[in-house]
Amino acid sequence: MKRRDLILGGSALFAAGWSAPARADSPLVKFGQSASLSGGQAAYGTDVRDGVLAAFAAANKADGKGPRFELVTLDDGGDKERCKANVKKLIDSGVTALVGLTSGAAAEASLSVIEEHKIVMLGTASGNMGIRSDKLTMAYHVRSGYDDEYRRMVTYVKEFNMQRVGYVYLKDTSPANQAAMTAALDAVGIKLTVSVPLDRNQKSFDDEVRKLLDSKLDCVLFTTNSHPILAIVAGMSAAKYSGFYFSSSFAGQALINDMAGKGQSIIVSQVVPRPNAVAFAVVKRYQDDLAALGSGAKVGFTSLEGYIAGRVAVEATRLALKGGGVSRARFRDVLSDLNVDLGGYRVRFTPPSPQGSHFVDVVAIDRNGRVIG
Repeated sequence: MKRRDLILGGSALFAAGWSAPARADSPLVKFGQSASLSGGQAAYGTDVRDGVLAAFAAANKADGKGPRFELVTLDDGGDKERCKANVKKLIDSGVTALVGLTSGAAAEASLSVIEEHKIVMLGTASGNMGIRSDKLTMAYHVRSGYDDEYRRMVTYVKEFNMQRVGYVYLKDTSPANQAAMTAALDAVGIKLTVSVPLDRNQKSFDDEVRKLLDSKLDCVLFTTNSHPILAIVAGMSAAKYSGFYFSSSFAGQALINDMAGKGQSIIVSQVVPRPNAVAFAVVKRYQDDLAALGSGAKVGFTSLEGYIAGRVAVEATRLALKGGGVSRARFRDVLSDLNVDLGGYRVRFTPPSPQGSHFVDVVAIDRNGRVIG
């Protein structure tokens, strides 16, 4: 394993000017993360990691003799096989659970290993429906799936009487995602006009732009990372396309940052509160904990999603310790009926359902890159 591929939560915190106080009588609980810290989704993966680290750092600073938390993060570059190999390494290293994986497709590719070893995969930063099958026993979600997001998007499509709808998605992701989009549209009596799959590593999107333009669409719905959206919106706008653009949360904070100065607007579904909405106690605490982390961690939707996953891991660990220990099995048992209000954002699991939240917000990014609405 190359040194640059291994990032230890404790080391990252120490480099930022803080290290967890030594508490010899407190148990050390390690969590594993495979994240896209390089490649096209590097900003997304880094933000999720920083959010988890902020939650763990705050827990480690707390007074008393509670557990100490450490995050072991391996870079997968958004690649399925690298993620699967990372998951195996993390399991073999003895982590209690996996937290905050950053690619839904890569997490889905790792499910067989996760289910075989009976280790919890908590808070994957993706709405991917392929990791939400009723047959799975170890995947627990602290955010909404794409089915919830699509239903919210389609409400606007219907309200504004848009009939010709295009759907753009990554072709290496689960077919369950497209099925969820189709179901959401069917529920309001709309049929997809065109579906356009992408290769996440392709360099040009000219063919996709032409296909979308030729379809004479009222709106385009995206479920991709930020880069393809920016390229396609630029191409369609250059051709004077006047319809609407919608994006799922997959595009992350990067889309909001990158749309600034582009002169285009887009409607985006989000699965956590707005990161400046300090009326939510969880947001105020997130801002404080992220600032304390330092190391260039950035406030935004994506790091807040990671923070929420980290907070849920902390709460479940503390409850597990009250029962005597934090084995993988004990962690899962506690998580399966966890009900926690983090400060205006509730995560509730029940034995039949590992879907802890159905929160969806919708924001608009205006032509100046500002979040409005």
